Amino acid sequence: MGKTLLGLAGAAVVALSVGAAAAQDKLKVGFVYVGPISDHGYSYQHDQGRLAVEKTLGDKVSTTYVENVPEGADAERVIEQLAASGHKLIFTTSFGFMNPTLKVAQRYPDVKFEHATGYKRAANVATYSARFYEGRTVVGAIAGKMTKSNVIGYIGSFPIPEVVSGINAFTIALREQNPKAEVRVVWVNSWYDPGKEAEAAKALIDQGADVIVQHTDSPAPIQTAQERGLWSVGQSSDMTRFGPKSHLTAIVDDWNGYYVDRVKAVLDGTWKAVDTWGGFKDKMLFLAPYNPAIPADVVALADTIKADIMSGKRHSFQGPVKDQSGKVVIPEGKSATDEQILKMDWYVEGVQGKVPK
Repeated sequence: MGKTLLGLAGAAVVALSVGAAAAQDKLKVGFVYVGPISDHGYSYQHDQGRLAVEKTLGDKVSTTYVENVPEGADAERVIEQLAASGHKLIFTTSFGFMNPTLKVAQRYPDVKFEHATGYKRAANVATYSARFYEGRTVVGAIAGKMTKSNVIGYIGSFPIPEVVSGINAFTIALREQNPKAEVRVVWVNSWYDPGKEAEAAKALIDQGADVIVQHTDSPAPIQTAQERGLWSVGQSSDMTRFGPKSHLTAIVDDWNGYYVDRVKAVLDGTWKAVDTWGGFKDKMLFLAPYNPAIPADVVALADTIKADIMSGKRHSFQGPVKDQSGKVVIPEGKSATDEQILKMDWYVEGVQGKVPK
């Protein structure tokens, strides 16, 4: 299946998959990415899902992707162009695409839209995400066992609830295993900026961190940790190859099954504007292979925590959970509701600094 490259908007580049059958005989499906598909992280994993759609559904579909789309006016223009050019299902894959997606959807009621990590829906707009925080619970426990300095460096993209809840889930599990450990966060205000991510990793290491965790999309933090001889945790895809000695594991997003199922739903007429939020149990995320240097008892601990999350025996935010001031926010015997997680704008005990406003 060949590809034609066209300019679409600013730095955005669109790749059109062209088959032998006439385009009008196929369902045209569009994907909008905030970063490049070569980021080896978040956008890369979404594009693996697009490729799974092509592989599974073949001549029934024609897919288009647009990469490097800024979260703003450019996003609305790109989404509009996809809708105007005959795409009947459009996936917009970053939180900042939420309002642009809703605006375009109002103008194209016959087009179906799916927005990743957002919370606003409409008759023709569905939402979907993965419970990334579940993975952060497991890696938090691993970090608690592996740190020697008791300082964990955490590189954040933007202080939205998805990222803040991940920091908190990580910290709760970290301190369950190692009450002396603390988390220091550097915000880079970008999803993908290898230079900023590397500098953030260096700054955290200089502050004493011996484990680097990220909620950003490039492998630069892994490479920096490898250069310094320290541990790291990857984001969105298996980043082992960028720091095989450093990389403990990664929280890997798996969109393949979801994308195939949703495209099939359009093809067979069963698509509905629903909200999907899946975790380990739903196979929307998994952990990359563990570093062989992790002791067997730590691997066993991680596997047990993951199994308990999948069975419902454990929740990432099961009380008592205290905020930085020591106030009990989630009482003993209770777990955070989805609504609480989706609005989380505060840090738990053990995280240094304040959430940026």
